[in-house]
Amino acid sequence: MAHCIVPAAELILDKEFKVLDKGFVRMVDYFGSDQRIVQAARVSYGDGTKSISEDEALIDYLIRHQHTSPFEQVVFTFHLKMPIFIARQWMRHRMGRMNEMSGRLSVMKEEFYIPSIENMDPQCKDKLERALTPLDADEAKAIQKDFEKGQKKSYESYKSLIEKGLAREIARINLPLSTYTEFYWQMDLNNLFRFLKLRLDSHAQLEMREYAKIILELIKTVCPMACDSFENCILKSVSFNGKEIAALRKVMAGEANPLSGKELDRFLTKFRSGQQL
Repeated sequence: MAHCIVPAAELILDKEFKVLDKGFVRMVDYFGSDQRIVQAARVSYGDGTKSISEDEALIDYLIRHQHTSPFEQVVFTFHLKMPIFIARQWMRHRMGRMNEMSGRLSVMKEEFYIPSIENMDPQCKDKLERALTPLDADEAKAIQKDFEKGQKKSYESYKSLIEKGLAREIARINLPLSTYTEFYWQMDLNNLFRFLKLRLDSHAQLEMREYAKIILELIKTVCPMACDSFENCILKSVSFNGKEIAALRKVMAGEANPLSGKELDRFLTKFRSGQQL
């Protein structure tokens, strides 16, 4: 099978898709497609795949049974622009290959992230995350001005130090985490699905989820069948531990649920969960 060209992907290749106030995602290249996954799987499985006649059924079978190696045959390269604090979370996914713009070699742009008023959330009192209850609009606007003031002061100091001849790698030290950075990022589809499973979760940071949403929509143009199966079998699914499976069997048999306390709460929460894309 020759190089895969997907018409739908070619239409959006290298186009900027805006994220947050100044960020973007660009899919600059792709290698492979749904057909590459199928081809790789049939080489590996040989006669074992003859009972699965349709490509879509085969891809769904692979995902359901966690046969992941065929998905590693598909590779994406993105150009991303985001605040530094999101980029540092991004680097936690070590299977990706990254090349970031250098503040040692170039002057950083005066571009900073400021959360929108509706995303200005207070700290949750009983968790380590933000509470999904936005602040009062007037209070949020005041905080935005504080952000702007601090960012401007920091950048003015940065520029002044550079003009005085200080090395760029030293001058950048006091720039805030809200400073925008850019990098090229490459990852195969199997590990990209793992990334999306984590970063589209409701517990992931809101700003990170916004980037993940765009990436999922872009890769759908290249691998629509694989993405549909991923959403159905992984993204929108939940898993049950041994006790929960035993409880399910009892409930389905008409018996009382043996779980109680936090175990019961976690069990019931799984029936109310699901990714909201």
